[in-house]
Amino acid sequence: MLPLVLLYWICSLVGEKDESFSSFSQLISLLPGKIGAYLRSGFYSLTMEQCASDVHISFATIFAQTSTNIGKGTYIGPQGNIGSSNIGQNCLLGSGVHVLSGNKQHFIDDLNSPIKEQGGKLEKIRIGDNTWIGNNALIMANVGDNCVIAAGAVVTKDVLNNQIVAGNPAAIIRSRDTR
Repeated sequence: MLPLVLLYWICSLVGEKDESFSSFSQLISLLPGKIGAYLRSGFYSLTMEQCASDVHISFATIFAQTSTNIGKGTYIGPQGNIGSSNIGQNCLLGSGVHVLSGNKQHFIDDLNSPIKEQGGKLEKIRIGDNTWIGNNALIMANVGDNCVIAAGAVVTKDVLNNQIVAGNPAAIIRSRDTR
């Protein structure tokens, strides 16, 4: 991946860094199989804030910002879309998981201006260690350690450690530390 990383660095010097990063992320997301996963982890370990060498990033998963950290032993399934985030160690993100850069990416208060021109605020979302996020979940808030987020859940508010949540908007089903 070194030639591609060098090309990315050159492009990021000429253009906007996250825009270049997103473009390269789209390109390398298309590399299939184990070789693709291996090459992606190599590319991201050299271009993100931090990416452990043993992560598995599946086919067609793209990243939007370099301000992303991925901890050791984490698996990210296919067709995900990850914004600015801090993903802990030993996490499982299923297919089609979207981690947005918070829930304030677009301001909408000015009715006289197009929404796309009103700006917004990007937040770095934290996903705690040993957390499992089911297929097609949408994450817009922080998730604690040892959590389970059900498939299709829409997380709009922070989830504390050891919680199981489901639904839209996501609500607590039960705590993992009670038996």
